[in-house]
Parts: sequence; structure tokens; C-alpha cells
Amino acid sequence: MSRRVLHCFLCLGIIYLKTGGFSRVLALGASLICSRIPGLAPRQRVICQSRPDAIIVIGEGAQMGIRECQFQFKHGRWNCSALGDRTVFGKELRVGSKEAAFMYAILAAGVAHAITAACTQGNLSECSCDRGKQGFYAQANGWKWGGCSADLHYGLGFSRVFMDAREIKHSSRRLMNLHNNEVGRKVLERNMRLECKCHGVSGSCSSRTCWTTLPKFRELGFILKDMYSKAVQVEPVKATRHKRPTFLKIKRAHSYRKPTDTDLVYIEESPNYCEVDPVSGSAGTQGRICNRTLPHHPHGCELMCCGRGYNTHQYSRLWQCHCKFSWCCSVRCNTCSERTELHTCK
Repeated sequence: MSRRVLHCFLCLGIIYLKTGGFSRVLALGASLICSRIPGLAPRQRVICQSRPDAIIVIGEGAQMGIRECQFQFKHGRWNCSALGDRTVFGKELRVGSKEAAFMYAILAAGVAHAITAACTQGNLSECSCDRGKQGFYAQANGWKWGGCSADLHYGLGFSRVFMDAREIKHSSRRLMNLHNNEVGRKVLERNMRLECKCHGVSGSCSSRTCWTTLPKFRELGFILKDMYSKAVQVEPVKATRHKRPTFLKIKRAHSYRKPTDTDLVYIEESPNYCEVDPVSGSAGTQGRICNRTLPHHPHGCELMCCGRGYNTHQYSRLWQCHCKFSWCCSVRCNTCSERTELHTCK
């Protein structure tokens, strides 16, 4: 068991044992464990108590989403570093910004991806491979469904039930979060892969058996990052009777066009993320490494340091180089050095 996975289990207060490919949750009891996980909504705690094996996988999926968020934004002022410090489910961003939109989408995709993978690997008791198409022929393409197709339908459904259960208040932010959750799941659904195996004498590939597999999560991260750059600002449309937000429309004068399921949506403009602000999920940029030679790049010192300036640190790096083998039997190397500058924001 890896140190990262063990740490995740300890965060949840669970002792995890793998026997014969199936997960069993031991010690403390599901009710006690689920009551101690911070950040869960009431309905999520109910799900946790009924499916403690799945809650482990959900936690891994959420952490996968947070790590991908940190990778995609590593060169920006907001780099997701304020997320996931105390709980595997991350901290809620109270500002309805583009960054919050990305975070919700990547977490929903991460949970769906992890649940689907766990089903395929036989690590969850209530799902396995998708047998719905087993044995059927794709006449147009000349191949037959077989193998172990990923049960994406189960993974998407579980993600929808669990992740959307956090949204209990009737507000525009609830509508925004639910929309972005679904965008993340749609990105996963539309990027499933088809893998095939050839059959026939001497590798003739006279017939093929094919099945669906999950995409690499990094691919989904890049797609969602591109959607983040094109995110659209929306505003709520309220019902006449209850004055509650009923749906979101693109924020544009005299327009009632709704966002599509390929649009990440946000309600509020993003803050500048220059200073520490727990509400917006900003860790500030003080001490961040920047590039002095890229003045107009987000990672450049001018933008990253928000006009505060930067400190320059000089250090030398030594290493063995130009090594040669001498007969017999020794290796002789020179010592090379390099003087390097490192710039950090004030």
C-alpha cells in the first residue's frame, strides 16, 4: 500500500484491508467514521454510512482532482494550493469565480473516474464491468463487444448522487455548482476510449473484440483547463412566486440564452489572488517562484508578484560530469558547477 493511499485512509479514520481484490473497512464502525469526516453534507454522511467502501474511493477521486487542479494552475497566482489541506474533499470556495467552476468540475470528474476504475478492478461490491453490450456486434465496424468495459454509467451516477448532495441551499451558487459538476462528468463521458484485441490465424485480425476504457485523467485536466479559459459569466433567473433562482442564463443584456453543457459557468469576477484570502481560496503569492525573463507571462515576476517586486537568490550547483571509464577498472569524472538565480515574490 502506498504512503499516499495510507495517508488518505488515516485522514478518513479507516483501517483498510485488501483481501482477494475486495476492500473491507474495519475498525471504528462506519457511523463513527462518517461522522468525523469534515465537510460532508447530511446526505453525504448517509451515503458514507451505507457504503463505507465507496467513500474511500470517493476520497481518492477527490484528491486526484485536487492534484490535477494544482498541476493545471501551477504557474498562476491561484494554484489550488489552498485546497485539500485538512480533508480529502477539499475546501469550499465561497466566491463563485471561474476558479471555483474549474474546481467543482474537476472534483466531480475525479470522483466519477475513480468509482468507475474501482468497479472495473473489482474493488467495489456493487459493481464490476459493464456487461450490457457483451457479445453484441458493431456491424458497421466489424467488431464484437467483449472484454471488461468500464461501467461508466455506474461511476457517473454515483458521482452525481454524492457530489450533488452538497448543494442543499436554493441559491444561484447552487445552480452554478450543479452545472459545473455535470460539465466535469460530461467531459469524462465524451472522452472514453475504445480498445480492441485482434483474433485470427497468424495475427490476421480477421475479427476483433472491443471494450471501453477510461481516459487518462491528465487529458481531462487539459480539456477542462481550456474550458476554464472560455468560461461564461451567468446570472440567475428567479421564479415569480418564490423569488428563488430557477435557472442560469448567460449574463448579457436582453438575452435569456442558457449555458450549454460544454460551458463552465461563474457568477462573480475572480479576485486578483495577490493576498491570502481563505474565502476565495487564495494562498497569496508571497514567496512564490517567478520568472524574471517573462514580463507578460502569468509566471513572470511582474504579474506573479502583483507589483510588490521580488527577491533574487543565488546559489551554485555541483555535480559529477564528463565521466570516463579507465581500463581496468575505474571511472574518472570532472566536477562541474553552475551558478543559478532563483526569484521569489516579496
